[in-house]
Amino acid sequence: MKNYIQELRKKFNQYNIDGYVIPKNDDYFTEYSKINRLKIISNFSGSAGLAIILKQKNYLFTDGRYTIQSKIESGKNFTIFGFERLINLSLFKNLTLGIDPKLFTDSQIKNYFLKYNRIKIIKKNLIDEIKKEKLKSSFPFFALDKSIVGETRKSKINKLSNYLKKFKSDFIFISAPENVAWIMNIRGNDGPNSPIPNSRLIISKTKKIILLSKFNKCKKLIKKKIIKKNEFLDINKLPSKITQLKGKNFIIDNKSCSLYYENLIKSKFKIIGREDPTYLLKSIKNKTEINNTIKAHILDGVALTKFLYWIKNINKKKITEIEAEKKLEKFRKKNKNFLYPSFDTIAGSGKNGAIVHYRAKKQNCRTISKNDIFLCDSGGQYNYGTTDVTRTICFSNQSKNIKDIFTRVLKGHIAVATTDLKKDNLGKKIDRRARKFLKKVNLDYAHGTGHGVGFFLNVHEGPQSITKINTVRIKEGMILSNEPGYYKENKFGIRIENLVYVKRENKKLFFENLTMTPIEKDLINFELLDKSEKNYLFKYHLNVYARISKYLNQNERRWLAGFI
Repeated sequence: MKNYIQELRKKFNQYNIDGYVIPKNDDYFTEYSKINRLKIISNFSGSAGLAIILKQKNYLFTDGRYTIQSKIESGKNFTIFGFERLINLSLFKNLTLGIDPKLFTDSQIKNYFLKYNRIKIIKKNLIDEIKKEKLKSSFPFFALDKSIVGETRKSKINKLSNYLKKFKSDFIFISAPENVAWIMNIRGNDGPNSPIPNSRLIISKTKKIILLSKFNKCKKLIKKKIIKKNEFLDINKLPSKITQLKGKNFIIDNKSCSLYYENLIKSKFKIIGREDPTYLLKSIKNKTEINNTIKAHILDGVALTKFLYWIKNINKKKITEIEAEKKLEKFRKKNKNFLYPSFDTIAGSGKNGAIVHYRAKKQNCRTISKNDIFLCDSGGQYNYGTTDVTRTICFSNQSKNIKDIFTRVLKGHIAVATTDLKKDNLGKKIDRRARKFLKKVNLDYAHGTGHGVGFFLNVHEGPQSITKINTVRIKEGMILSNEPGYYKENKFGIRIENLVYVKRENKKLFFENLTMTPIEKDLINFELLDKSEKNYLFKYHLNVYARISKYLNQNERRWLAGFI
């Protein structure tokens, strides 16, 4: 790592810069990418971060999920701050910072860097020049039938066309590949844990489309006549194509349209909007998507329940966190509809559970002790649906303090699950419900309570979330996670996570659980639960048993029945 930093600094004089900025994202602004330049330069492997390398100092910015992890992985060579410090970047002034224009949006540049410093656009990526990551050739894109997604491509393009007409725009540039996937009803293999098709899309108000990618990825779509030949354009030919388009106005997306593409479009068109409406359209799942997701969660619930029974009751060996992770994946793989994990499994025992997004590796892997509490956050991509679930379990009787904290986390989890969404329909209001019981004893957690989840797409998607600041209205059909927790550094971590969807019934709007896996009863102090909370747990476990028991063997069924 030190060598890479020194090699980067050698280029500063060549480009006349005082420093260089390396974000976590690739040029598609995806959270989980097969290219991780930030890890190359900093050794930090978290999903959110940004490094600034100066001539004498190195800075790493990340969020509360990675406070401990970033210190472990990068603390020797970097000064580490939260993202909030990046917004008011007065650590250094009057410097010229180099950037790759394909990795930053215009708003990021203005908000983070131009207040105290100058930016210099460098068309070559300097990390790639030092260490170019070799990517395996990805599979071609594939189409999903209406019976899977519930809505045709034509219908979705109509919605975008109407949006363009409403805002008097000629074109919209869809720069986020997950939004292209939703509109076109296609998927790919360009994300390590998501069926992402790395592509971009131009839609005109007259409903014409241009799918921008590479030919080898789109050839099957063309061959099967899912898209026409004249609807495809090699992404490298976009600059000349822009000059040929007839019109005046373009809409782009602030979150995923890079400075490079914005400048390209601005060379001919006026940008009149900076929001891609696809995020909101995509977040509201139709009945077909919900039904497919329910099926995926039943399959996933069976696998995780079998794993929990095994690790608590059958496993007699001393196993490592990595061995536990592999065993869980084996249970998932027994189902033919399982494709691959929806993110790298977090399997943390004891003090490793306190690292919010911990990843077990050979050099830091613990053997799970019977005295540990064990936090396992995992998920799967299925045909068809995306899952994400966390369970914290124990193997021996735990202290009253740990049981009390677990129960307060559980009370917050139940408070979220039982929210009256006609009354509390904003993420920030629901977030307060989740933290209420921990805050009574001056405890809290440094991450959001919930994130949106895609349909056979990214495990994290917006615009909805349950956080202290989110103001997006929670609507029928949205899928979110419900995951309050608590983390004691160097001691233990607790998190309880279910996925839920927003359901309407008899004019009531409420969360319905998708996740079908029991919650650890051996960590509950039942004296801290009121009657309604106990009733919720009973009904939840009764529903889990009704949904998945037929897929379990006799011993597993008997064990699961003990939760009711």
